[in-house]
Order: sequence, then C-alpha cells, then structure tokens
Amino acid sequence: MLAGSRALTLFRKVVCVEPDDDAPPTDAAAALRLIQDQRSATARRLVPDARLIYWPWGVAWLVGFGLFFLRLTPGGKALVPLPSWLPLTVLFVLLAAAGAIQAVVSTRAYGQVIGDSARRGKWYGYAWALGSVSVYAGLGRISEHLPPDQGALLWSATAVGLTGALHMAGGAIWLDRDLFRLGVWISVINLIGAIAGPGWHALVVAVAGGGGILVVGALAHRRQRQQS
Repeated sequence: MLAGSRALTLFRKVVCVEPDDDAPPTDAAAALRLIQDQRSATARRLVPDARLIYWPWGVAWLVGFGLFFLRLTPGGKALVPLPSWLPLTVLFVLLAAAGAIQAVVSTRAYGQVIGDSARRGKWYGYAWALGSVSVYAGLGRISEHLPPDQGALLWSATAVGLTGALHMAGGAIWLDRDLFRLGVWISVINLIGAIAGPGWHALVVAVAGGGGILVVGALAHRRQRQQS
C-alpha cells in the first residue's frame, strides 16, 4: 500500500547542486545558503507530498471498514441498513483510487531516481502485488465455507496483517522509522481486532488503522515543511 513512502527518506540522502551561470558566492555563508537552497529544491522534486502518499489510504480504511462496521456490528445487528455489496465495493473502489494516486505521485518522483533505490522500489512493488494476489486467491477458496461474519473477519484480518508486515519490511529496507512504526501499529491493532472478533475488527481498523494512517501522513508532511 504505501510503497511510495520510501521517497520521504530520499531527501536525507541526496544532494544535487545544479550548474549556475551566476558568479560563485564570495563568502562561506553565501555558499552554505546556496547548498541548502539546492538541497531543498532537490528534495521538493524527489520527495512527493506525504499527504498524497498516506491520506488516500487512510480515507479508504476509515470509510471502507467503517461501512463494514455499520452494516454488521459485534452483535450481528446492522446499525445502518446497507446493501450487502456496498461496504466491499466502496472499500475496493477507494483502495484502487489510493493505489492510482500513489502510482502517479511515485512515478513523477522516482522517474528521476536510478540505481539501487529504484530497483528496491520496483521489487517492493512486486512483493505487494504478488503477495496480495496469492493471499486473496487462497482466501477465496476458504471463506466460502465459513459463516459470513467469520469469512469477513478472515479476509479483513489477513489483508490488514499482510499490509502491516509489508510496511515493516519497507521500513527495514529504507531504514524509515515512520514506515516501520506504522507497520507495527497496523499489526498490533489487527491482532487486537481479530481477537475481539467480527464487527469489532472492522471498527478497530477503521478508527485506529485509518485514523493512524492519516495522523502519520500529517506528521510526515509537517517534517517535510520543517526540513525544506
């Protein structure tokens, strides 16, 4: 889901000073200012806005899993009479939109990056795609033999668990503390929700998961502004 967030760490590693036809700085202070300006300009080109990376996923989880909770509460009663197809459809549409936004933003940023960093990002994207498809294929064969509430819990808990694990893996690859901590948080709340059972899991993931992603995006954006 958040593969593109690795760009949030690139500005700590890349300094690019573009040729300048103007006369060189006449003192050390001016030279330092020029280097800092070029560093900030490079970071703005290579690092996408953190809000575009995190917030679409946060909204998708908050709204999508929130609808699941409204339709099927822990007691098996619907708080809001929704069609059975609506929560899953809305969740998939919002996840697809979030993926499209991240793809566009990441392509614009990573189109200027080559070497090991670009290769890691490509392979990490493959891990997301193949891992998700293989897991969902297995779930599709199992869930049809379970009661609807247990089948829904199996799907959501497995998908959220995979997301948490891949976030931690991404954080380890790029030494990104924010991404790793988000993966830990997602894994912990997923465990809590799965133990609590059907209905509760959707509520926990919607509020703590979606809300947590929104908070991480806001904090990452604030750091971007402070470091630019």
